[in-house]
Amino acid sequence: MQNWLRKHPQVRTIRVAAADLNGQARGKRIPTRFADKIVEDGTRFPMSVLNLDIWGEDIEDSPLVFDSGDRDGVLRPTERGFMPMPWLDAPTALLPIWMFHDDGRPYAGDPRHALRAVLDRFKARGLTPVCAVELEFFLIDDSGRKLQVPVSPRSGKRRKAAETLSIRALDQFDEFFTDLYDACEEMDIPADTAISEAGLGQFEINLMHCDDALRAADDAWLFKMLVKGLARRHGFAASFMAKPYEDYSGSGLHTHFSVLDENGDNVFDNGGEEGTDVMRHAVAGCLSAMPGSALIFAPHANSFDRMVPGAHAPTGVSWAYENRTSAIRIPSGSHKARRIEHRVSGGDVNPYLMLSAVLGAAINGIEDAVEPPAPITGNAYAADLPQIPGDWKTAIDTFEKDADIARIFAPEMVRNFVLTKRQELHYMHELTPAEQVEIYLDTV
Repeated sequence: MQNWLRKHPQVRTIRVAAADLNGQARGKRIPTRFADKIVEDGTRFPMSVLNLDIWGEDIEDSPLVFDSGDRDGVLRPTERGFMPMPWLDAPTALLPIWMFHDDGRPYAGDPRHALRAVLDRFKARGLTPVCAVELEFFLIDDSGRKLQVPVSPRSGKRRKAAETLSIRALDQFDEFFTDLYDACEEMDIPADTAISEAGLGQFEINLMHCDDALRAADDAWLFKMLVKGLARRHGFAASFMAKPYEDYSGSGLHTHFSVLDENGDNVFDNGGEEGTDVMRHAVAGCLSAMPGSALIFAPHANSFDRMVPGAHAPTGVSWAYENRTSAIRIPSGSHKARRIEHRVSGGDVNPYLMLSAVLGAAINGIEDAVEPPAPITGNAYAADLPQIPGDWKTAIDTFEKDADIARIFAPEMVRNFVLTKRQELHYMHELTPAEQVEIYLDTV
């Protein structure tokens, strides 16, 4: 890791950062001359820091704060190592970290460890998930009282219309996207295709598939940080909030995954379009855990504005072949790439918790060898289907008590997340919709 800093002598400061339960980066700024100590010994800060609410406040009734003396955890570098922070003016390095107890045990309240625990279950069966994510976000002019599309740097105009798959919309912000792709290359984030989406100033960028789900989650977390930071350098905001505009579709974060066996073969591929028994078992697990996982896929007050019928976000528990109205889609194409697309999450999720919930549900189904109901055909919104919780409180209560969730997440993680969301639910009720948007615009 130190070799990276030696190759970049212009870097004078570093940031060490971990993801809290809301996906917020929490950490410290440190002069580069102390980097060796951080790499060798790690750093320390309170365990409660990974369990703050969306405002960055302590959870009032959390046992992590006063009941435990607000004790420290040890944070050590992840495998990612140092990387640049291209959205800052001064040359700066970021070092991602994650939390452990003093005796070396992983801290169960760290979302990255939640995903690692799920992957251990795959590894025990000789399986490896291969994941890719599609991230939607908005470019927004938030300089006035009303959110609107930024003025195009090329034309000087503000186009107030949806521009689905519009080359012109991409060209309007070509300088931003050119800088973004250059920055992704610097940070080793595998950004692939960019398209314009149906919302005002809405775009989607796909990250390439990866056979290391921890790295895939890292990529998504870092990408969100990069997009938001780089947009500010260009004079506007970027936001992954689920629904900034009432009259337009919100932003999702769709996940594609397959599973390889020890020989590197796709266990979902049977040579045809229908997929294997193992694929169907994984689908069944995802469907079973979907109601309980709603709080992971829609973690904020604004999240549920996106999850309404006919708004390109699933509301019913279902699966289908090549059908974007269903919650689980099996894409067409080469049988060698047979995979599951999980379409429920909003762009405002914590990528570590989201992948934990998706892959954890899949391994539940694979372990139990359960069969899903028949795949649907036609419009899922018009079908009589079990429903995903449609409001924040119901999602919190369901997550807390769900048996599938108890198999995926450690009890401490479930407790911490529930306490966090109940506190946010309480205080968010005191805010106007405009004040809620202001909170979520930059944070998620």
